[in-house]
Amino acid sequence: MDLSTPIKFVKGVGPRRAADLEGRGLTTAADLLTYAPFRYEDRSNIKPLGQLAPGEMATVLAEVHSLHAPQFHRRDLGMIEVIFQDSSSQRLTGKWFHAQYLKNVFLPGIRVSLFGKVEFDGYKGELTMLHPDYEILRDDDEEDEAGLHTGRIVPVYEAAGKTSTRVLRGVVKRIIDNLPEMPDALPEFIRRRLALPDLTTALKGLHFPSVDTDLRLLNNFRSPAQIRMIFEEFFWLETGISLKRRQARTEPGIRFELNERVREQIKKILPFKPTGAQKRVLGEIARDMSTETPMSRLLQGDVGSGKTIVAAQAAVIAVENGYQAALLAPTEILAAQHQVNLERVLAPLGYRIAPLMGSMTKKEKAVAKRALATGFAQIAIGTHALLEEDVEFDKLGLAIIDEQHRFGVMQRKSLQQKGVYPDVLVMTATPIPRTLALTIYGDLDVSIIDELPPGRQPIKTFHKTKLELEQVYSFILRQVQAGRQAYIVYAAIEESETQAVKAAQAAYQELSTVVFPQLKVGLLHGKLPSAEKDAVMDGFKRGEVQVLVSTTVIEVGVDVPNATVMVVENAERFGLAQIHQLRGRVGRGADQSYCVLVTDKLSDTGRERIRTLVESTDGFHIAEMDLRLRGPGEFLGTKQSGLPVFRIGNLLRDQEILELAREEARTFVEQPPSEELLEAALRFVREHWQRRYGLALIG
Repeated sequence: MDLSTPIKFVKGVGPRRAADLEGRGLTTAADLLTYAPFRYEDRSNIKPLGQLAPGEMATVLAEVHSLHAPQFHRRDLGMIEVIFQDSSSQRLTGKWFHAQYLKNVFLPGIRVSLFGKVEFDGYKGELTMLHPDYEILRDDDEEDEAGLHTGRIVPVYEAAGKTSTRVLRGVVKRIIDNLPEMPDALPEFIRRRLALPDLTTALKGLHFPSVDTDLRLLNNFRSPAQIRMIFEEFFWLETGISLKRRQARTEPGIRFELNERVREQIKKILPFKPTGAQKRVLGEIARDMSTETPMSRLLQGDVGSGKTIVAAQAAVIAVENGYQAALLAPTEILAAQHQVNLERVLAPLGYRIAPLMGSMTKKEKAVAKRALATGFAQIAIGTHALLEEDVEFDKLGLAIIDEQHRFGVMQRKSLQQKGVYPDVLVMTATPIPRTLALTIYGDLDVSIIDELPPGRQPIKTFHKTKLELEQVYSFILRQVQAGRQAYIVYAAIEESETQAVKAAQAAYQELSTVVFPQLKVGLLHGKLPSAEKDAVMDGFKRGEVQVLVSTTVIEVGVDVPNATVMVVENAERFGLAQIHQLRGRVGRGADQSYCVLVTDKLSDTGRERIRTLVESTDGFHIAEMDLRLRGPGEFLGTKQSGLPVFRIGNLLRDQEILELAREEARTFVEQPPSEELLEAALRFVREHWQRRYGLALIG
């Protein structure tokens, strides 16, 4: 056996269990060795039955004496009582409810180990264990089962299908016992400096820690073995990212000139004096674009902070140097909004903009594609349609990707490949905490717009319950009578757009006929035909539609400065970042704007989330809270987010180890002790990147 041995050939697995394990992404012996226990139990307290004391957790080795199933008058609880005894003839009763199947397990004379809490039954005057963990001890087992499942600190694994933690424990032990000395890819000089154990020692300590290991450290994932394995997982990820950065810096890029003419053209499109943050960020982008290596930059900015004007300025630099720019957006609504904004901003310069979206006719697409391929159009704005193989550019120099977390890393790459090493600017209005941003976008430099344009007022946020809806409707009516407009957004239940559409349609009927019969109410959702969506949005922008009932299709890209009220129905069903995005649809003009969060039933966590939104409008603070409350995967909301899959490391729990691994990896790549060591690291990353992290290695 070696680390690459398929899981189905490991003794004790077989085809059925292999299918269970493969469903968890565990296909080789190496995968199972990195399938870390999620907790540990100290079962080293083995006691004879005669020395048990009520209230203690203990392990006992005993024999089944007898079994019976008590009958209850009122209902059948399926109770099984088993009398156990040891060599001293002392007895203990084990009790299990709803466990009739145990009649065929606990046969008289069978040896077992039990682990559980000892109780005293005063009515019967006997010691008992309620629902103890049990292991059947068979004489023909190859290993000492009592030494594996009890009498030590025992690893507890998350079951894989019908493959239980006990089975996993046995299989992992067999792998560790049968593997020869494992090659350790982690550079020895790093292990020595950080006092990390070697791989073989670490794997044994991860799965079967010695009995003197501190249980608190184990369950906090801070034993030396766990730290080594977490560090290694992060280290190879960060090494891969650093190698990507290093490779990108060696590629020949476009050296854009920043002469006086370019500066004059940029000044023409500025509708107001830029904020200090916008000037700083544009300076960072301009410096990147003027170098000989391709720009790879992430632009983070809260909703309404002015990312679009910065992107427009970057596009001007590209176009004035004789190149084209492309802007890729995840939805047609957002792409159309970018088109409107850029056409308005760039109007003084007379640039030709070609939209390219899935809903366009074949003829419209053909015209746009020809305009881009011939260089007639200087700027392309579109959705995934931009990535199609037959879309060609005459001279693509700048690729702008908005809301990058909605796209996969390969989609970013496919747009880049439409040109010859174009500069790349990735934008997001979803504030991402630093740890997560550096993990997902580690190959990018980061710029942050951290102040709002002048004249913008902070949005006031309120929490109301369903019982207070009448007050909310009265407030909307007052705002509309004062000449303003309002959004009312309905949540998707379990990510089902269909459910959200039904809720929005039902609400639209009631609001337009019963609640606001005197107002013009519009309905917008993702299942409307494009022409109807456009008509509704145009009506809202012109002020003809006064109240817009919608699903989350308006989460990004809708810009109506006259809208001052955002009501989020069933706000408890949304993530914090999503509500913050929705809230950013108002507050885009000079008037005071409001966000009202309407909830039904709230858990303690739900109350914490709503309180965070009411008290703060700082997107980065909200994102940190959202990350803590929901975890990285759910926080990002899509499987295409580019978030690596970690088996042992945890981005929230292990931030300090991640920072250490990042620093070590960068130093290692930029100042390697030898080229041989760096080459070995490059080979390791290439061989393991996809399997270890579920990520594509670019380049």
